[in-house]
Amino acid sequence: MALRLLTLMLILVVLTPCPALAEETVIEPEWFVPEYVTQLLDIARGELGYKEGSNGYTKYGEWKGEPLAQWCAEFLCWCVDQVDQQHGTQLLHNVYPLYSGQNVGKNWFIQQGRYVTRNGNLPDWGYQWLRGDDKFITTGTYIPQPGDWMFFTWTSDQDTDHVALVEYCTVDEKGHVTIHAIEGNNPDSVARNTYAIDNSRILGYGTVHDVADWTMRGNCTGVKVKKLQQNLMYLNYLPQGADDGVYGPSTVEAVKRFQLDNGLNDSGIANMETQHTLQNTVDWKVYNDLDAWLVQDDEEE
Repeated sequence: MALRLLTLMLILVVLTPCPALAEETVIEPEWFVPEYVTQLLDIARGELGYKEGSNGYTKYGEWKGEPLAQWCAEFLCWCVDQVDQQHGTQLLHNVYPLYSGQNVGKNWFIQQGRYVTRNGNLPDWGYQWLRGDDKFITTGTYIPQPGDWMFFTWTSDQDTDHVALVEYCTVDEKGHVTIHAIEGNNPDSVARNTYAIDNSRILGYGTVHDVADWTMRGNCTGVKVKKLQQNLMYLNYLPQGADDGVYGPSTVEAVKRFQLDNGLNDSGIANMETQHTLQNTVDWKVYNDLDAWLVQDDEEE
């Protein structure tokens, strides 16, 4: 019901004033839209039309301590901070990053395990797939959700040059998906913008939910690595306490041993097949572990 109300609201508030979108349909979000996302979008919409001052001054840059900075990231972080202040949430540093550097925001989401690339290939890691799926992500597989952060590059070096807040997505009669976003520094104001989902300038999305898994290999770090290590620990391929979130030599060797024991290619790289086999093995062991089903009585007889 909440998703239907959100979709109806978007249709009434956003689509009705714009005849050009009359033949497009709002795509209902696949995942639950948290209340804080609605609050964040409300804050961002309230800033539409704000224009930078002389020499590029903005209140968002001043809030971050850099009044004359390029301010697309500062705008989004400021909006998150406003939600925290107005609603008592703790989104900044937890759900969303606080940053101004070029790749810091994208890398923060990667470390948190909440990042989806546009084409499904994450540099220095490997191919991605939606959780619970057995197919790799390709362009258009993931429809960005309200509240996601969309990262762009203007060059071919994969560095982030811009970031925007996803408001919603639409699809036309021919199946073409359009992403509707709110962004700062466009080019000197807060404004709405639209992007085709296959726009080659889109690097990927910092996601509200943990929706994708991806290949892991030596030197990778973050929440995804830590979860992998915890599964290996549970199966006694790693010693207890080895879940440091760093895919170092001991993790590589543990993955190799698991692969050999399960008839997989012992590359030491945790690809989709390895991760699915590992999780299925863990799930089977948990299901058959009597201690996992033991109910403790709080009161002594």
